[in-house]
Amino acid sequence: MTHVDIYTDGAARGNPDGPGGYGAVIQFVDSKGQLHERELSQGYTRTTNNRMELMAAIAALEALTKPCDATLYSDSKYLVDAFNQHWIESWLKKGWKRGPKNEPVKNIDLWQRLLKAMEPHKVTYCWVKGHNSHPENERCDRLATGAADGDNLIDDPGIMLS
Repeated sequence: MTHVDIYTDGAARGNPDGPGGYGAVIQFVDSKGQLHERELSQGYTRTTNNRMELMAAIAALEALTKPCDATLYSDSKYLVDAFNQHWIESWLKKGWKRGPKNEPVKNIDLWQRLLKAMEPHKVTYCWVKGHNSHPENERCDRLATGAADGDNLIDDPGIMLS
């Protein structure tokens, strides 16, 4: 199984319309030792930062054409904790409800799409806390923000939300 590193960023900066895009970069080394990189990005959209973080992860995982061992680096504690703290399992057991009052989980459409995108892969989520607090943070920020601000926009109406 090929190992890939995925760097994501939501609410990327540098957009002339202000924050409101996302980027993802997929990197892997082939059997000859060559580094390959694929950028995915989506320009300005009016939605929440959490939705953009989820969309970046979805876009990257859906772009993988064969089962992979993937490490997804994100500065979204919400996204990473959902898996590392087993929130998803709890939400599923409770019928997409959360907390002691069984409130509806937000962004169910995207969580379900993310779970489907993960199915063929072994995915590990790694939180890159803040700036320079994690060795991969600067790399994540540079690559994913660069992708979000780039011209390689993905063409996926299912992800483009108004």
